[in-house]
Amino acid sequence: MMRYKAILLTLAGAVAVLAIGGVAFIGSGIYNIGADDHHTKIVLAIIEQLRDRSIAARSKSIEAHYVEDPQRIALGAQRYAALCVGCHLAPGITRSDVRQGLYPHPPNLAQEDIQQAQRTYWIIKHGIKMSAMPAWGKTLDDDTIWDVVAFVRKMPNMAPETYQQLSHQLSQ
Repeated sequence: MMRYKAILLTLAGAVAVLAIGGVAFIGSGIYNIGADDHHTKIVLAIIEQLRDRSIAARSKSIEAHYVEDPQRIALGAQRYAALCVGCHLAPGITRSDVRQGLYPHPPNLAQEDIQQAQRTYWIIKHGIKMSAMPAWGKTLDDDTIWDVVAFVRKMPNMAPETYQQLSHQLSQ
């Protein structure tokens, strides 16, 4: 019984020391949270793991919709051009003034591997904390989000001319 109490006391002490250390670290302001300073490798690895595991856990039960419909791809291209290109670029668009000041840099979706539709949908709908990725589900309905998903999944294999044509179709 004494051994059990000693283990609990040691564990409680370790948790208390970690909590006090965490509060002291945060309170010191020593960690530079500025977007113009990169995370340390370990912090970046932890953030990436947290992001990827969180998205995977929450997106696995989503049923994909409309991801191959050419009309939805065209509608998604137009919405993408209006809302996303400044951060995520597009075929033939390789620079953005907004993107330069973001950290972490948003992925260049024109050059990314094609992601699962459910994952892309979840990210667009819910956003990602501390990354400048907004939760578009607050302003876009699910059908519109699926349009963007349909486009994003086709974009890595798209020629700049095709992107220009699709993204400006309705505005002509």
